[in-house]
Amino acid sequence: MASRRPSALDGPMTGVGSRRASELSSRRPSIDPSKLVPMDKFSVSSIPEPPPSFSSSPPVHSHYKTYSFVPPVAMTLLVHDFNVVFVGAGNIMFGSDEGPWNHSFRFEHKLGPRLKVVALIDPAVDRATAVLAKKCETFVRSAYENTRVFRTLDDFVKNLSKKDTPRAFVIGSPPMYRGTTQPGRDIELQILKHFPGIALFVEKPVATGPSNEIEEGFKVAKTINDNATICSVGYMLRYLKAVQMMKQIIDENNLTVMTTIARYACAYEAIAKPDWWNKSKSAGPIIEQGTHFCDLSRYFGGEVDISTVVAHSLEWDENAGHLSKLNVDETAIPPEDRIPRVTSATWKYESGAVGNFIHVVALQGHDYSCELEVYADGYQLKLVNPYVQPVLYVRKPGNDHEEVHKFPDDDPFFSEISVWIDNIEDIEEDPDTAQILCSYEDACRSYQLTWAIREASERSRDEHRKAKKATTPTA
Repeated sequence: MASRRPSALDGPMTGVGSRRASELSSRRPSIDPSKLVPMDKFSVSSIPEPPPSFSSSPPVHSHYKTYSFVPPVAMTLLVHDFNVVFVGAGNIMFGSDEGPWNHSFRFEHKLGPRLKVVALIDPAVDRATAVLAKKCETFVRSAYENTRVFRTLDDFVKNLSKKDTPRAFVIGSPPMYRGTTQPGRDIELQILKHFPGIALFVEKPVATGPSNEIEEGFKVAKTINDNATICSVGYMLRYLKAVQMMKQIIDENNLTVMTTIARYACAYEAIAKPDWWNKSKSAGPIIEQGTHFCDLSRYFGGEVDISTVVAHSLEWDENAGHLSKLNVDETAIPPEDRIPRVTSATWKYESGAVGNFIHVVALQGHDYSCELEVYADGYQLKLVNPYVQPVLYVRKPGNDHEEVHKFPDDDPFFSEISVWIDNIEDIEEDPDTAQILCSYEDACRSYQLTWAIREASERSRDEHRKAKKATTPTA
């Protein structure tokens, strides 16, 4: 990243490569929301009209239209393949009915016929082969018809041909198998060993191992920084137009955030994956699911004083924790690994501001209920329903009524992929190419916060149980 020309929207780069760099990135100036182009509007149609000297240029074809003129840089981008390796053949990479995640879909729309998935790495070879077969039955066949499936990265490296040399890796394998320095769980380090400096896109959270491995994540981050790797981690909510408008309001009015208040209520009836309900497999809902809102809280509040985190939980075996619409057999999960129904946490930011987050496993049906409020002197910024149809409510000084801003068809998954690819290709002709909003090191900070919340809630739970046992009369 050090050699890349900063764009007009780039934030300060001071301190990159140090643990304090994430504080800077978490408070980075915003992207202009108008620069985040919706996926269905993105194509080479935004290329400027040709000057008279190009009026007789031959037509150039894309997925979307035929154009009579393409500037030299755009022509280069259109005719050169973009080789990428997908690590993981699961839902995050190829989609599911559970949500809008589907990285392959965004790559197809960003790169069009240039996309060439040269390898799909997944130990579940049958599943990987099946998803590729489905892709080859569609109009994006050219991206996948020559994709080879490998069980491991080493298998791919041993069979690598020059024409299949990748420009980037997308890591969407389960987080319990990455984010550490341990063999078998160090895919990032192994990739950089074989392909130093290659661009990485890593799904969040960066890991879900035990908390004593968090420092290993920071070691991975240092290796990524030392390799000058263009790396983005998939905290896509940072790329929402609503979120960037919130950042703009804060920046333009020189505001200091006083508090962040976040709530995440999931629709548990639709969560039928047994591993999600097992803390030993998923690390629990705060780390696996609430991570997005912990990250957004840091994005606005800055760095957290981890020593100040306190939390309480409603556990599965307490009277108020009974759930009537479970679609998994929770009795098959060891009692100590069953997830809490509610976790509520507060903390202090290093700025002195206060953060609050509550995660609730209570809703039925399919729709979640999620909100984030940010307060500063005279201002209330309230983001509602960020995953589906984001709405931003803004209250400003001098008016008690809230402004309402809606953002139809916003796709932050596409925006984060688009920004990352633009950084890889270093499109010098576009002065407004946006900076990547979440580095690996920054993501490690959010992961660290989620673990601090889980551990604080478990300490509080144990103290409560101990006190309750001490006051319970014996027979």
